[in-house]
Amino acid sequence: MNDVLEILKSCDAFLEGHFLLSSGRHSSAYCQMAYLQQYPEKCAAAMKPVAEKLRELDVDVIVGPAMGGIVYAYELARQTGKRAIFTERVDNVMTLKRFSIRPGEKCIIAEDVVTTGVSSLETKRVIEEAGGECLGIVCVVDRTKADAPSPIPILASAAKLDLPNYAPEECPICKEGKLPLVHLGSRKMKEQARQTL
Repeated sequence: MNDVLEILKSCDAFLEGHFLLSSGRHSSAYCQMAYLQQYPEKCAAAMKPVAEKLRELDVDVIVGPAMGGIVYAYELARQTGKRAIFTERVDNVMTLKRFSIRPGEKCIIAEDVVTTGVSSLETKRVIEEAGGECLGIVCVVDRTKADAPSPIPILASAAKLDLPNYAPEECPICKEGKLPLVHLGSRKMKEQARQTL
């Protein structure tokens, strides 16, 4: 795990400051996983322990939700010899636009970071509507808390980071007033873009 954190830091994928997470919560740390994707060898090294765990499971398809999960699904498929596909939003609804899942296929969701696991529920719905079976989630970084576990089991992660996150009204960083709140996630950017149209 320390090796994976060092990999993330080496490519500026692990940041410290005052961040708004996709879940709406605030944190003093943020994992900007797109930065890891710039370096295929580092990405492969970070995903190696997850791929090793996947080899122990009976999995047919690795599903990466767009955008964050696409590269990680592909990399895991490359290391394990499985099939990789991705879901994407059409009119703000997660769909399986370009691919198909055969009835009964066993699927794993590949995510970049899991904080609450709520986003993965959309992909689970898509898998099940297509007739597939969702076995769980694998991810680069697991940020879930024991008192707020993911609604879908996390079967493997490259790193389990116990990073504090806060409801906005309870955020100590906001109360200090020294650091501006920054949002780097894609979901919020898309929402802001839609509001300006």
